[in-house]
Amino acid sequence: MKVEAVKVRRLYLEVAGQIETLIRSGEIKPGERLPSERDLAASFEVSRPTIREAMIALEIAGLVEIRTGSGIYALPLKPSPQSITIDDVPGPFEVLEARLLIETEAVSLAAARITKEQIKTLEQALKTMESADATELEREKADQLFHCTIAEATNNSALSSTIKWLWELRNKSALSLTFHQRVRDLGVHPYVDEHRKILNALKLRDPNRAKAAMQNHISHAIEQDMTVLELDSE
Repeated sequence: MKVEAVKVRRLYLEVAGQIETLIRSGEIKPGERLPSERDLAASFEVSRPTIREAMIALEIAGLVEIRTGSGIYALPLKPSPQSITIDDVPGPFEVLEARLLIETEAVSLAAARITKEQIKTLEQALKTMESADATELEREKADQLFHCTIAEATNNSALSSTIKWLWELRNKSALSLTFHQRVRDLGVHPYVDEHRKILNALKLRDPNRAKAAMQNHISHAIEQDMTVLELDSE
């Protein structure tokens, strides 16, 4: 008996696939503005972040143009009939949501176990993030080093591996790379003050303060990304 493995497909890919079909069939014509983000979310019965992830997938595939603050517009079809070929990985908002749940708990554990050397690593990463001479890439790497060092400080290999994997998704997935580049282009960079509050809580070895600081930091990142990536003016 021949069977195919059951595979859970990402919601944003399901949405993108249906819209791709409408574009390729001509139901959505070149230059036509797609329904608003809010209307699309209601029609597909998914969250607005899922719609944003789907639109970025379609943009990478060359099927739509995202004009921030104006809307999403269908592009003329290219000769190639290939469908969307995006890595089937969690979308950027899914990654942020997972980080919010996992890193807030991890940092409270790290507060009791972090070493002096790891504190020094965090201090150096923070200096790079706030340096006017650092390049954008250097600040991004310092941001990752900061969070992954905290993960290592938990002395829990399962937590550390999970958090590092989430950061790898952020930096290697075509969807996440495009998403975060859009955020940077709109002027959003690592929040130095929020990282400093996390570091100060770790220096005090205060798990509750560390957890609150991390929760505030990642929640703010989610809120900020939602705000700057408004797809239409509605």
